[in-house]
Amino acid sequence: MQTCSFVPPYLLARISQSRDPAATSCAETMRVDERFRASRRTADEAEGLRVHSTVLGAAPGEPAPPAWTVHDAESGTRLPGTPVRAAGEPATGDAAVDEAASGIEATLRLFAEAFGRRSYDDEGSEVTLTVHYRENYDNAFWDGRQLVFGDGDGRVFERFTKAVDVLGHEFGHAVTERSARLDYQGPSGALNESVSDVFGTCLLQWLAGQDVEQGTWLIGQGLFRPGIAARALRDLAAPGTAYDDPLLGRDPQVAHLADYVETQDDNGGVHINSGIPNRAFHLAATGLGGRVWERAGLVWYAALTGGGLEPDSGFASFARVCVDAAERVLSAADAQVVAEAWAQVGVTPGRAGAPVAVAVPEAAPAPSGLLRVRRTGGFAGLTTVAELDLDADQEGGDSRIAEARSLLPALEPAQVADQPPAPDMFVYVFELPGRAAITVPEPQLTPEQGRLAALVLSEGGGAPDRSGGTS
Repeated sequence: MQTCSFVPPYLLARISQSRDPAATSCAETMRVDERFRASRRTADEAEGLRVHSTVLGAAPGEPAPPAWTVHDAESGTRLPGTPVRAAGEPATGDAAVDEAASGIEATLRLFAEAFGRRSYDDEGSEVTLTVHYRENYDNAFWDGRQLVFGDGDGRVFERFTKAVDVLGHEFGHAVTERSARLDYQGPSGALNESVSDVFGTCLLQWLAGQDVEQGTWLIGQGLFRPGIAARALRDLAAPGTAYDDPLLGRDPQVAHLADYVETQDDNGGVHINSGIPNRAFHLAATGLGGRVWERAGLVWYAALTGGGLEPDSGFASFARVCVDAAERVLSAADAQVVAEAWAQVGVTPGRAGAPVAVAVPEAAPAPSGLLRVRRTGGFAGLTTVAELDLDADQEGGDSRIAEARSLLPALEPAQVADQPPAPDMFVYVFELPGRAAITVPEPQLTPEQGRLAALVLSEGGGAPDRSGGTS
């Protein structure tokens, strides 16, 4: 079971270290998200492929649509919160509640009618959603059990229910968790992110009744507040061009394998490198033509759920499975179009199950006397770096430094859980002179580790990583 959030960590990190009023909200969002980053692999086996090409209209005798319930966290953290609207009930007048309700109804219908899938697990399970999570929370995520949405900070981000593709993206993580179970690290993690963007795109174009020539190919359009120089959060047609803003920086996504970013941040740069398979999908979709959910989207769904992937599959193996799926559900000529799309981003379809090998550099040692904390992950993919000089207080009068020193035993290797990361949630890296870096996903943080991170990040004078979230 995986936990997935929408805003990339490098974006939240950059805002959190600025002087903008939204910085506090973004920093708090990143601390909260890290506590959810559990990596609980589902024991479910990948289901056999069940692809339906029929769109718009359920056949007589089909099961009733899956149930869903929207809950209100009332700006708190208790999940799922108070039930406020369920399937079949009228609108409440609360914008976030009603946006979540209409969004999940549309998402469930898309998956049922276009792909023949009943809910995220293909077993018709009820979908749980929560809105108004925390105050000024700049994120949305799937935590393995439910979809959760913040209201945004009102300065940079709107409420996360406002853009329906955010919901489609997070629901996509749930589908991936219950089918291919792609690891959320390196190339397989970038594929995990990209597949969710694919489903968000399918949802947008399906709702608008657009063909591939009419679609905008933007993810998170309308998510940013007025005054922010951003068309969206990501652009599948032109990765790296979605925003260029003094506060946000420039969109760091890459669009070709030659530009693959090797980094320890953001679980191996999953939000940055997802631009490569995103671009491949756009090229395949426009090459195949028609309506995206009937052709390219159908191929990607068939590839994800057809049983040909391993959790650590990389770009080459995913491309191979896509080509095979295109020949199976469309035609041999269409399969060649898909192969050419992957070739244009530098990926040659390879043996299924063979991951792409990516060297991850060691973290740079922290300067003497400094405790450095790096926080990456989250839907926005931002990175925050902050330091605390543990030797600065020679007379012992600084309670913050004294407390940090007292918490250092929490960074002993025996205190660190050894589990893989989960989608879209934060990861902390602690660096001390003379020690190996300690990496801890948010849900695995002990109270002591969480307090130590808060001491450094909240008051440590950290600076945003100007390289787009990479080390």
